[in-house]
Amino acid sequence: MELGFEKRQIAPLQKRAFAFLIDDIVVSVIFLAIIWDMLPSNATFLEISSIMNQFLIYLITIKIVYHTYFVWKFRATLGKLAMKIEVVSAEKFVAVTFSQAFNRAVFRIISEMAFYLGFLLAFIGKNRQAFHDKTAKTVVVNV
Repeated sequence: MELGFEKRQIAPLQKRAFAFLIDDIVVSVIFLAIIWDMLPSNATFLEISSIMNQFLIYLITIKIVYHTYFVWKFRATLGKLAMKIEVVSAEKFVAVTFSQAFNRAVFRIISEMAFYLGFLLAFIGKNRQAFHDKTAKTVVVNV
């Protein structure tokens, strides 16, 4: 599928899925590095889960900062860079603004919290836009 006057190709869902997986691994490693000292060495799985739930706001903050910064500065997160895809403005196919990147990151979290339902829109929506892409007026394209 091609877009607009620049003939940019919409990124395939497989590339977006792999980028998502890479980004979640990166964010998880950062989160674990932050809370590692707070985890007792002999804790049970339930105790570790309880501790991690206490720091859920840290995880959400890390995700928002990570996605906002990388999409704003580089048009792509580390996962998207690895998959050679980028996020651009849906209207002019240029770099996104800080507010677009922040909006996209926040609504991405909301989609995750709502059982990933917002991501399903990419399977049926125009230009494969997920809910967070629609709210931020962005599209994900091949580099």
